Amino acid sequence: MPPTALVTAPPVATSVYERRSTDSRFGTTTAPTRDILSSNDDTPSSVVSYRWKIAMSKPYVDRLVVKSRHRVKRYGEVFTPRSMVDRMLDLVSGDLEGGQAFVDSTFLEPAAGDGNFIVAILQRKLAAIGNYSDASAWQRESLFALASIYAIELLGDNHRDAQAALLGEFVMFHASSGTPCSPRTDLYRAAAFLVETNILRGNTLTGRTPNGDEIEFSWWTRQADDPTMVKREPFTFNSLREDGTFDFRVYTSYEPCPVRHVHKKARSHA
Repeated sequence: MPPTALVTAPPVATSVYERRSTDSRFGTTTAPTRDILSSNDDTPSSVVSYRWKIAMSKPYVDRLVVKSRHRVKRYGEVFTPRSMVDRMLDLVSGDLEGGQAFVDSTFLEPAAGDGNFIVAILQRKLAAIGNYSDASAWQRESLFALASIYAIELLGDNHRDAQAALLGEFVMFHASSGTPCSPRTDLYRAAAFLVETNILRGNTLTGRTPNGDEIEFSWWTRQADDPTMVKREPFTFNSLREDGTFDFRVYTSYEPCPVRHVHKKARSHA
Protein backbone atom coordinates (compact mmCIF):
# COMPACT_ATOMS: atom_id res chain seq x y z
CA MET A 1 0.00 0.00 0.00
CA PRO A 2 1.57 3.37 -1.01
CA PRO A 3 2.19 5.63 2.00
CA THR A 4 -0.13 8.54 2.69
CA ALA A 5 2.03 11.64 2.33
CA LEU A 6 1.41 14.53 4.70
CA VAL A 7 2.79 17.63 3.00
CA THR A 8 3.32 19.98 5.90
CA ALA A 9 5.58 22.58 7.38
CA PRO A 10 7.94 21.21 10.05
CA PRO A 11 5.85 20.68 13.22
CA VAL A 12 6.23 21.83 16.79
CA ALA A 13 8.33 19.84 19.23
CA THR A 14 5.98 19.25 22.12
CA SER A 15 2.62 17.55 21.77
CA VAL A 16 -0.60 17.54 23.69
CA TYR A 17 -2.50 14.29 23.58
CA GLU A 18 -5.50 12.60 25.06
CA ARG A 19 -6.45 8.99 24.64
CA ARG A 20 -10.14 8.46 23.95
CA SER A 21 -11.53 7.35 27.27
CA THR A 22 -14.26 7.95 29.79
CA ASP A 23 -11.56 8.61 32.39
CA SER A 24 -11.52 12.39 32.91
CA ARG A 25 -8.49 12.54 35.21
CA PHE A 26 -5.40 14.18 33.80
CA GLY A 27 -1.86 14.78 35.00
CA THR A 28 1.33 16.20 33.53
CA THR A 29 4.85 15.19 32.60
CA THR A 30 7.74 16.55 30.62
CA ALA A 31 8.43 15.82 26.96
CA PRO A 32 10.83 12.96 26.14
CA THR A 33 14.54 13.80 26.14
CA ARG A 34 16.37 13.70 22.83
CA ASP A 35 18.90 11.07 24.03
CA ILE A 36 16.26 8.42 24.68
CA LEU A 37 17.45 6.39 21.68
CA SER A 38 20.90 5.90 23.13
CA SER A 39 20.01 5.51 26.82
CA ASN A 40 21.56 2.51 28.61
CA ASP A 41 19.61 3.02 31.80
CA ASP A 42 17.27 0.17 32.69
CA THR A 43 14.82 2.62 34.26
CA PRO A 44 11.99 3.68 31.91
CA SER A 45 11.70 7.36 31.07
CA SER A 46 9.52 9.57 33.26
CA VAL A 47 6.02 8.78 32.05
CA VAL A 48 2.44 8.87 33.21
CA SER A 49 -0.79 7.20 32.08
CA TYR A 50 -1.36 7.30 28.34
CA ARG A 51 -4.72 8.90 29.14
CA TRP A 52 -3.00 11.98 30.53
CA LYS A 53 -1.73 15.17 28.91
CA ILE A 54 1.70 16.78 28.48
CA ALA A 55 2.02 19.96 30.52
CA MET A 56 2.11 22.51 27.69
CA SER A 57 -1.32 23.97 26.99
CA LYS A 58 -2.74 23.90 23.48
CA PRO A 59 -2.91 27.72 23.14
CA TYR A 60 0.82 27.90 23.97
CA VAL A 61 1.63 25.14 21.50
CA ASP A 62 -0.27 27.02 18.80
CA ARG A 63 1.91 30.09 19.37
CA LEU A 64 5.19 28.20 18.80
CA VAL A 65 5.50 28.69 15.03
CA VAL A 66 9.23 29.43 14.54
CA LYS A 67 12.53 28.72 16.29
CA SER A 68 14.45 31.63 14.77
CA ARG A 69 14.25 34.09 11.92
CA HIS A 70 17.48 32.68 10.54
CA ARG A 71 15.96 29.20 10.23
CA VAL A 72 12.84 30.61 8.59
CA LYS A 73 14.91 32.54 6.07
CA ARG A 74 17.40 29.78 5.26
CA TYR A 75 15.23 26.66 5.50
CA GLY A 76 11.66 27.94 5.36
CA GLU A 77 11.12 26.39 8.79
CA VAL A 78 7.65 27.29 10.06
CA PHE A 79 6.00 24.98 12.58
CA THR A 80 2.52 23.58 12.24
CA PRO A 81 0.21 24.40 15.19
CA ARG A 82 -1.15 21.34 16.99
CA SER A 83 -4.72 22.42 16.28
CA MET A 84 -3.97 22.29 12.55
CA VAL A 85 -2.24 18.91 12.95
CA ASP A 86 -5.39 17.53 14.56
CA ARG A 87 -7.67 18.94 11.86
CA MET A 88 -5.52 17.47 9.10
CA LEU A 89 -5.41 14.06 10.74
CA ASP A 90 -9.17 14.15 11.22
CA LEU A 91 -9.38 14.04 7.40
CA VAL A 92 -7.69 10.62 7.37
CA SER A 93 -9.05 9.32 10.66
CA GLY A 94 -10.46 6.23 8.94
CA ASP A 95 -6.96 5.13 7.95
CA LEU A 96 -5.54 6.05 11.35
CA GLU A 97 -8.13 4.73 13.76
CA GLY A 98 -10.67 2.54 11.99
CA GLY A 99 -11.10 -0.34 9.61
CA GLN A 100 -9.42 -3.71 9.64
CA ALA A 101 -6.04 -2.48 8.39
CA PHE A 102 -5.60 0.79 10.33
CA VAL A 103 -2.51 -0.49 12.18
CA ASP A 104 -0.66 -1.24 8.93
CA SER A 105 -1.77 1.85 6.96
CA THR A 106 1.44 3.67 6.08
CA PHE A 107 2.14 7.39 6.42
CA LEU A 108 5.07 9.44 5.15
CA GLU A 109 5.90 12.87 6.61
CA PRO A 110 8.31 14.49 4.08
CA ALA A 111 9.21 17.45 6.35
CA ALA A 112 9.10 15.97 9.84
CA GLY A 113 10.50 18.89 11.82
CA ASP A 114 10.85 17.66 15.37
CA GLY A 115 8.04 15.19 15.16
CA ASN A 116 4.65 16.66 15.93
CA PHE A 117 2.84 15.04 13.00
CA ILE A 118 4.41 11.60 13.36
CA VAL A 119 3.86 11.60 17.12
CA ALA A 120 0.21 12.57 16.63
CA ILE A 121 -0.20 9.76 14.09
CA LEU A 122 1.30 7.23 16.50
CA GLN A 123 -0.85 8.54 19.35
CA ARG A 124 -4.03 7.91 17.39
CA LYS A 125 -2.95 4.46 16.30
CA LEU A 126 -1.90 3.44 19.80
CA ALA A 127 -5.11 4.79 21.32
CA ALA A 128 -7.14 2.76 18.82
CA ILE A 129 -5.07 -0.34 19.55
CA GLY A 130 -5.69 0.16 23.25
CA ASN A 131 -9.41 0.56 22.69
CA TYR A 132 -10.07 -2.17 20.13
CA SER A 133 -7.38 -4.84 20.60
CA ASP A 134 -6.92 -7.43 23.31
CA ALA A 135 -4.15 -6.46 25.72
CA SER A 136 -2.21 -9.59 24.79
CA ALA A 137 -1.71 -8.12 21.29
CA TRP A 138 -0.67 -4.60 22.31
CA GLN A 139 3.08 -5.19 22.09
CA ARG A 140 2.86 -6.75 18.64
CA GLU A 141 0.36 -4.27 17.22
CA SER A 142 2.17 -1.25 18.64
CA LEU A 143 5.36 -2.32 16.86
CA PHE A 144 3.49 -2.72 13.58
CA ALA A 145 1.98 0.74 14.13
CA LEU A 146 5.46 2.18 14.63
CA ALA A 147 6.68 0.38 11.50
CA SER A 148 3.94 2.06 9.45
CA ILE A 149 5.22 5.61 10.08
CA TYR A 150 7.95 7.10 7.87
CA ALA A 151 9.55 10.54 7.88
CA ILE A 152 12.37 12.61 6.41
CA GLU A 153 13.88 15.67 8.08
CA LEU A 154 16.64 17.92 6.75
CA LEU A 155 18.01 19.47 9.97
CA GLY A 156 20.01 17.38 12.42
CA ASP A 157 18.61 18.76 15.67
CA ASN A 158 15.03 18.36 14.47
CA HIS A 159 15.78 14.83 13.27
CA ARG A 160 17.12 13.75 16.66
CA ASP A 161 14.17 15.31 18.44
CA ALA A 162 11.67 13.64 16.11
CA GLN A 163 13.20 10.20 16.73
CA ALA A 164 13.26 10.74 20.49
CA ALA A 165 9.69 12.04 20.59
CA LEU A 166 8.33 9.08 18.61
CA LEU A 167 10.14 6.51 20.73
CA GLY A 168 9.13 8.36 23.89
CA GLU A 169 5.48 8.14 22.88
CA PHE A 170 5.84 4.39 22.33
CA VAL A 171 7.42 3.93 25.79
CA MET A 172 4.70 6.05 27.36
CA PHE A 173 1.96 3.87 25.89
CA HIS A 174 3.42 0.70 27.35
CA ALA A 175 4.30 2.29 30.67
CA SER A 176 0.63 3.21 31.07
CA SER A 177 -0.27 -0.49 31.09
CA GLY A 178 2.67 -1.56 33.23
CA THR A 179 4.49 -3.32 30.38
CA PRO A 180 8.29 -3.33 30.82
CA CYS A 181 9.81 -1.22 28.06
CA SER A 182 13.28 -0.27 29.27
CA PRO A 183 16.30 -0.17 26.94
CA ARG A 184 17.17 -3.72 28.00
CA THR A 185 13.95 -5.25 26.65
CA ASP A 186 13.41 -6.61 23.14
CA LEU A 187 10.26 -4.49 22.93
CA TYR A 188 12.24 -1.28 23.39
CA ARG A 189 15.13 -2.35 21.19
CA ALA A 190 12.81 -3.37 18.36
CA ALA A 191 10.98 -0.04 18.66
CA ALA A 192 14.23 1.94 18.68
CA PHE A 193 15.42 0.06 15.59
CA LEU A 194 12.18 0.78 13.73
CA VAL A 195 12.43 4.48 14.63
CA GLU A 196 16.05 4.66 13.49
CA THR A 197 15.19 2.86 10.24
CA ASN A 198 11.97 4.76 9.39
CA ILE A 199 12.71 8.31 10.61
CA LEU A 200 15.63 9.44 8.49
CA ARG A 201 17.67 12.55 7.94
CA GLY A 202 17.88 13.80 4.38
CA ASN A 203 16.56 16.07 1.67
CA THR A 204 13.11 15.09 0.41
CA LEU A 205 13.57 17.12 -2.79
CA THR A 206 16.71 15.21 -3.85
CA GLY A 207 15.96 11.94 -2.07
CA ARG A 208 19.46 11.88 -0.60
CA THR A 209 21.10 11.86 2.83
CA PRO A 210 23.55 14.57 4.01
CA ASN A 211 26.35 12.29 2.74
CA GLY A 212 24.82 12.17 -0.73
CA ASP A 213 23.59 8.58 -0.49
CA GLU A 214 20.10 7.52 -1.56
CA ILE A 215 17.53 7.67 1.22
CA GLU A 216 16.59 4.03 1.85
CA PHE A 217 13.46 2.93 3.65
CA SER A 218 11.99 -0.54 4.21
CA TRP A 219 8.54 -1.99 3.77
CA TRP A 220 7.56 -3.93 6.89
CA THR A 221 5.11 -6.49 5.53
CA ARG A 222 3.00 -8.45 8.01
CA GLN A 223 2.90 -12.12 7.01
CA ALA A 224 -0.61 -13.35 6.20
CA ASP A 225 -0.08 -16.80 7.69
CA ASP A 226 1.33 -15.47 10.98
CA PRO A 227 0.44 -11.96 12.22
CA THR A 228 3.44 -11.90 14.57
CA MET A 229 5.93 -12.16 11.68
CA VAL A 230 7.21 -9.36 9.49
CA LYS A 231 9.27 -9.32 6.29
CA ARG A 232 11.60 -6.41 5.69
CA GLU A 233 11.93 -5.25 2.07
CA PRO A 234 14.27 -2.26 1.51
CA PHE A 235 13.62 0.34 -1.19
CA THR A 236 14.89 3.81 -2.06
CA PHE A 237 12.71 6.84 -1.47
CA ASN A 238 13.33 8.02 -5.03
CA SER A 239 11.92 4.75 -6.37
CA LEU A 240 8.49 5.92 -5.18
CA ARG A 241 8.73 8.81 -7.64
CA GLU A 242 10.04 6.79 -10.59
CA ASP A 243 6.92 4.94 -11.63
CA GLY A 244 7.56 2.53 -14.48
CA THR A 245 11.36 2.64 -14.21
CA PHE A 246 13.68 -0.19 -13.25
CA ASP A 247 15.42 -0.15 -9.88
CA PHE A 248 18.82 -1.80 -10.37
CA ARG A 249 19.94 -1.32 -6.78
CA VAL A 250 20.92 -4.54 -4.98
CA TYR A 251 19.23 -4.72 -1.58
CA THR A 252 20.02 -6.81 1.45
CA SER A 253 17.67 -9.79 1.64
CA TYR A 254 15.78 -10.36 4.88
CA GLU A 255 13.79 -13.43 5.82
CA PRO A 256 10.56 -13.01 7.86
CA CYS A 257 11.07 -12.78 11.60
CA PRO A 258 8.98 -11.96 14.70
CA VAL A 259 8.32 -8.21 14.71
CA ARG A 260 9.78 -7.89 18.21
CA HIS A 261 13.09 -9.30 16.91
CA VAL A 262 13.67 -7.00 13.92
CA HIS A 263 16.72 -5.52 15.62
CA LYS A 264 18.27 -8.99 15.99
CA LYS A 265 17.65 -9.83 12.35
CA ALA A 266 19.39 -6.60 11.31
CA ARG A 267 22.49 -7.49 13.38
CA SER A 268 22.64 -10.94 11.83
CA HIS A 269 22.96 -9.32 8.38
CA ALA A 270 25.60 -6.81 9.45
